[in-house]
Amino acid sequence: MAEPESTPTATSWRTSVPEATATDLENLLGTGMGAAQEQLERSGGFLPFALVVENDGEVRLVAVSPADADSGSGDEFDADAMISDISELLRQNRDDFRAAAIVCDITLVEEDSDAIHVATEHRDGGTFAAVLPYVANESTSEWEFGELAADTNDPIIWVD
Repeated sequence: MAEPESTPTATSWRTSVPEATATDLENLLGTGMGAAQEQLERSGGFLPFALVVENDGEVRLVAVSPADADSGSGDEFDADAMISDISELLRQNRDDFRAAAIVCDITLVEEDSDAIHVATEHRDGGTFAAVLPYVANESTSEWEFGELAADTNDPIIWVD
């Protein structure tokens, strides 16, 4: 009675958290992936950002401005510093929302690909993350997206 490979992971994750928690995290994951894809297609890239599910259920975007690049060109920014600033902002305001996701652009070294990474966290303790590889198709000037894959993440907002 073997199940498809993706089913046990999805099933074990969903059954490990309350239904409302899973719904919040899945909504953030889908919204984050969609917003990042849209920014890639529109602008060719995106800055790290966060999404939160407020206590009333509304989803809100949270962003910080990048620090000025040392080179003065304005084209470079420190993504790690931005993610750190976003994480700190979320920790400081965590009583105002029940779930959050941090969305950033990462490099998958083994696959030699860039990817959208969405790390979600719920105040109930649930976490889930996923990556979506992408490459630019030089002949069509369009983005090609790979398969969405689960990833691991540790809580960073609701930690004490």
